[in-house]
Amino acid sequence: MRRLLAPLLAVLVLAGCTARPAGESAPALAGGASTMPGPVPADLALRPAPGTAPAAPAFTGGLTDGTPLTAARLWADRPVVFTFFSSWCTTCVARQDALSDLARRHRDRVVFVGVAGADQAEELQDYLRTHRVEYPVVVDEQQTIWRSYAVREPPAVVLVAKGGALLRGWPGGLDAAALEQRLGELVLAGSG
Repeated sequence: MRRLLAPLLAVLVLAGCTARPAGESAPALAGGASTMPGPVPADLALRPAPGTAPAAPAFTGGLTDGTPLTAARLWADRPVVFTFFSSWCTTCVARQDALSDLARRHRDRVVFVGVAGADQAEELQDYLRTHRVEYPVVVDEQQTIWRSYAVREPPAVVLVAKGGALLRGWPGGLDAAALEQRLGELVLAGSG
């Protein structure tokens, strides 16, 4: 009996060492509600969307913490960049740090939204934390949103104008420098 109790006690002691003190909450999940954009800056100047641009596919999806995100609510006020990615995608990994920096530079002026497909929750959180992704990330387990945007594999980037006009998509994605140039050319007045 003592031989059985010793390992059990060791497990309980170790488990107690990793428990949070009473009243301390778990850290917020990366890509969750805490990453939603703030108010639209008063000085935001935008280029008009071409009248010939089709409407972007609207969707509602759950963020990494389960909070619902409605795309049309975001693009009602400002442009949105959707980045379609997976944590196991080597091209996504190679580009993510620079995209995260770009998203921080344009915070609240242009909303970046990640759409993660074909991922496991733990690997996705590791990816988001490692690459300092500080924008909302929708979990698209069934890749329904991916299909609505004709995304077959990661990475892909889609730019939607204020009001919901689908301006441009890039299968295979694009690097942060090229995306910043396109933001200046297509949506941000006085930037390009």
